[in-house]
Amino acid sequence: MSTPKHCPGFEANKNLKAFVCKCPNCKTEKEIFSDEFDREHTCPKCGEKIDFSKCTIET
Repeated sequence: MSTPKHCPGFEANKNLKAFVCKCPNCKTEKEIFSDEFDREHTCPKCGEKIDFSKCTIET
């Protein structure tokens, strides 16, 4: 038996992109992944809704 060199489920998630979004109210950053675009996101600090169409891609 060999030990895998990555976590289970790696193949399904290896093409995800991370986006950093800033809250329009308090400027707190929140990381949103490309498979989460169909969900509503709120700031973890103040609860304001975050518009992820204004996010930037992490490189």
